[in-house]
Amino acid sequence: MAASNRILALDLGTQTVALAEFQAGKGGGLVLTNFKTGELLGDPAVDATRTAQAKLTVGELVAGLGIKGAKVNYAVSAQSVFTRFVKLPSVGEEQVDQIVAFEAQQNVPFPINEVVWDYQLVDQGNASEVEVVLVAIKSDLLDEINDAVEGGGLKTEVVDVSPMAIYNAFRYNYSELDGCSLIVDIGARTTNLIFVEPRKVFSRSIPIGGSKITEAIAKDFNESFAQAEERKRNGAFVSLGGTYEDPDDPDLARVSKIIRNTMTRLHSEISRSISFYRAQQKGSAVSRVFLCGGTATLPYMREFFHEKLQLPVEFFNPLRNVAVGPNLNPDEIGHRAHTLGEMVGLALRGALDCPMALNLRPASVVRRQRTAEQVPYFVLAGLCLWLILAGFWLYFDKAAAATQQIVDENVAPRVASLQAARDRIKKVETDIKKQEEIAQPLLQAVQDREMWTKLVDDIHSRLPNEFVWITTYERQKQAATPRPSATPKGGKAAVAAAAAQPAFLVKGLYLENPNGPGVVDQFVDKLNESPFYSVDKAKMTRVTPTDTEWAYEFSFPLVLKGSEPAQPEKGKGKTETKPATATP
Repeated sequence: MAASNRILALDLGTQTVALAEFQAGKGGGLVLTNFKTGELLGDPAVDATRTAQAKLTVGELVAGLGIKGAKVNYAVSAQSVFTRFVKLPSVGEEQVDQIVAFEAQQNVPFPINEVVWDYQLVDQGNASEVEVVLVAIKSDLLDEINDAVEGGGLKTEVVDVSPMAIYNAFRYNYSELDGCSLIVDIGARTTNLIFVEPRKVFSRSIPIGGSKITEAIAKDFNESFAQAEERKRNGAFVSLGGTYEDPDDPDLARVSKIIRNTMTRLHSEISRSISFYRAQQKGSAVSRVFLCGGTATLPYMREFFHEKLQLPVEFFNPLRNVAVGPNLNPDEIGHRAHTLGEMVGLALRGALDCPMALNLRPASVVRRQRTAEQVPYFVLAGLCLWLILAGFWLYFDKAAAATQQIVDENVAPRVASLQAARDRIKKVETDIKKQEEIAQPLLQAVQDREMWTKLVDDIHSRLPNEFVWITTYERQKQAATPRPSATPKGGKAAVAAAAAQPAFLVKGLYLENPNGPGVVDQFVDKLNESPFYSVDKAKMTRVTPTDTEWAYEFSFPLVLKGSEPAQPEKGKGKTETKPATATP
């Protein structure tokens, strides 16, 4: 069997866990190919371990069928789910979600962010209103149930509600029926009533089931729940009452009457539910009754409800339109057919479009399924990216080959010729540099010849217009004070060169004037602006006016900033100049 055609359905009952494997046939048909069940402890005293028991049992069933990691559809019991049937005005599809979300906030008795909820529209053929089936379950409870399923080795695909799964199975197998059919699903803890009409559905859960019978037996016989359950299963039946003769075994007769009393209570609730359905839901009168569920197997259960309801009663057969595989025993499956309604309904969710398509998936399952749905797009995007990169690689590879071919054919010879020209140019540059080195002393000598004229002209240009004139230039060596921040580059030779810089001692006179010696200071400040020399103010001298002379001497050394120019050919290092200002 192809894995893509396989559909797994899991029934998580209070006392029984059943796992069925179906195959989707052509045209939407179903084939039951495998079926296994496991028992749980039914005693309410061990309800705290119910999840652990279910997880262990699911794991055993999965291992027995060899389907670990397969996707599964399962249903949560009606007692765990809040169900409400709400009538809404007929509006456009775009407004339905908003209206239903508002109704969910109003009707669900828990904070809406703490539940997982879903809804289904029921087409009643009425243009003025539409009925909505609204279901919700506490998120933490759903996570606990889902952990038992996935912890057992399965992956959740659909989470349905038990009564709605049975409704889908009924519509699939009894689509030809008209009027109102009542399905009575008697389970271990609850009895689900499902009213089915061609364009209408309604369900109600009654907290009376097989466990109530066992509890009543245990109380009456003063024994444990397990002992009472065993007593119920060993030949117990629903007492027919009236003039029917009791069995010879007094204990068995006693148990049968206890069962009848419990079923009488259940009948009372069913009668009230029928009245409610007709009065409040505007339903039709019930035409027939179908029994299903584990407790419905008790002998004379059908006869009991036929007597009480005065309606045709038969067992619900969900395999009416479902084939049974060759690996299963048809007699055994036929005997248990009325307990397979939920699993057939769950299998139909994977094979057909069902009239009731509720899905209470936990948030973790929704995230996983959305990621799985996006995987093909991620793969396609990765493939497209790889193709783009491959295209660029081919393009650049061909471009590189074409470029290399052009370089080899056209550029390389040109580069070789240019390299030869570059070598010739470098040789010429080397020769020119050698010639420049030879000519440098001659050029320096020419420049030094002009230096003295430039120095004198520069000094004279900075003389004041009056009161000061220069009388003598006297060449001397002046020890320069090295800067403490750094040592001149070039080692000891550079230090020695910096220690003795060429200097000229300038001597002159200044006249009596309003500024006194300040006129010399102003002259020195202007000289310090020259790019050729600077004044060593530390060795500057000037005579203070005494009011007895008409002129007073001053002197200061000029330190050249560049190299020393060639020495004058005449004299002894002194230069006489005419006064720049001859004001007596």
